[in-house]
Amino acid sequence: MPIPLFNSIASWLLKKRYHQIELFLKYPAEVQEEVLHQLLEIAEDTEIGRTYDFETIVNYETFRERVPITSYEEIEPMIERTRKGEQNVFWPTSIKWFAKSSGTTNAKSKFIPVSSEALEDCHYKSGKDLLCLYLNNNEDSQLFTGKSLRLGGSKELYKDNDSFFGDLSAILIDNMPLWAEFSSTPSNKVSLMSEWESKLKAIIHESTQENVTSLAGVPSWMLVLLNNVLQDAGKDNLFQVWENLEVYFHGGVSFVPYKEQYQNLLPRKNFKYYEIYNASEGFFAIQDRNNANDLLLMLDYGIFYEFIPMDTYNTPEQKAIPLWEVELKTNYAIIITTNSGLWRYKIGDTVRFTSINPYRIRITGRTKHFINVFGEELIIENAEEALKRICNKTGAEIKDYTAAPIFMSGRDKGAHEWIIEFRKAPEDLNYFTEVLDNALKSLNSDYEAKRYNNITLKMPVVHAARENLFYDWLKSKNKLGGQHKIPRLSNKRDYIEELLQINQ
Repeated sequence: MPIPLFNSIASWLLKKRYHQIELFLKYPAEVQEEVLHQLLEIAEDTEIGRTYDFETIVNYETFRERVPITSYEEIEPMIERTRKGEQNVFWPTSIKWFAKSSGTTNAKSKFIPVSSEALEDCHYKSGKDLLCLYLNNNEDSQLFTGKSLRLGGSKELYKDNDSFFGDLSAILIDNMPLWAEFSSTPSNKVSLMSEWESKLKAIIHESTQENVTSLAGVPSWMLVLLNNVLQDAGKDNLFQVWENLEVYFHGGVSFVPYKEQYQNLLPRKNFKYYEIYNASEGFFAIQDRNNANDLLLMLDYGIFYEFIPMDTYNTPEQKAIPLWEVELKTNYAIIITTNSGLWRYKIGDTVRFTSINPYRIRITGRTKHFINVFGEELIIENAEEALKRICNKTGAEIKDYTAAPIFMSGRDKGAHEWIIEFRKAPEDLNYFTEVLDNALKSLNSDYEAKRYNNITLKMPVVHAARENLFYDWLKSKNKLGGQHKIPRLSNKRDYIEELLQINQ
């Protein structure tokens, strides 16, 4: 089939889905209630379905009262039984795939169940929806005249009894539909390579010979790849390598610290950036408008959503609410019930709604990744916005960072300690620190109150990291590439102590 004709047909097929998206835009509560009832009905004869008598749950209120909110640690025994071959524990269809995930910092691996329903009705459906929404907003797109350069955290799959586990990217690639494989680069063989540095060279070798029209991957690791592409090709920007590049689909970490660096690599005003929100547990939201900074919550992927206001999270007053009860300007922890058998599961992410007609969100951080030792309640969203403002003011460029508390000792007040690896260092680190402090005060009233007259918090301490500090740290933990992330904020000093020790 001629490429222009394939582009036209593929675009037409994907855009047909938009009419179904319009259905949940118009009837969000009804669609979510239907998802919940379907999940309960499908799983009523499972072990967990019999335990909580799913058959007699007729509405959300009963579901909330009867089924407890759970963490991974609480359901791990059931998952381990399923990994060893036992079925119909928490989902009726056979589950043989498990996405191995350690999150950002947890050293202990998690094995997230992935059902065939989740693969088809969530992960692959979302991939098509991402393209559908993009094409709906960009009628003149030539996306399918070329290929998408994908950069996942794909490692080989491992077999344990009759089940398979590995990075989610590996599971998705191993089950990938032909249309997706045909339109992607590098090859599956290269994508599934486990050794990051060899894989990097192989991706560059294959992809630079293709007509790449889009990029897809985590911003931090994609930036490493793209800088290596330019260095290898001896070019100044990526359009000199791939002249038809038109969009970068990104997710996994905040794009804020990286945006200016990408704009330097991709110096065209009409180049598009589209954000996604996905995890091993499911695919949740997609940017649905050009140049937007929020994401449309996707409501018909076999996932039922609940939300806990963060001011009551993990307290006796904690109460989950359904989508139709959320409010704007409130920070929520997400609870999901999925078509892989996760029931009222704490995923560990926090979001804030920017719109409730339709339901759009911004990712604000992680339930475990914040600093609140002194009552300052500093979240990742505050940190990212503050650093963005500072870079605009000082001309600095940030590659990676992490922050942790300095605990009070005797009469010494506490503080926040930062290690920042700069791509372009500020001229005066002391001035940078002062501007950081002022930006955090303006963004977070709790931080400002604790900093008033140094009442609880002193001025932050900022260290400039040596080149490749974070890369070397991740390498030492065998966490290069893909979904592995730098822990941005922590209430403990474990990570920052390790980094300070090797920052020589």
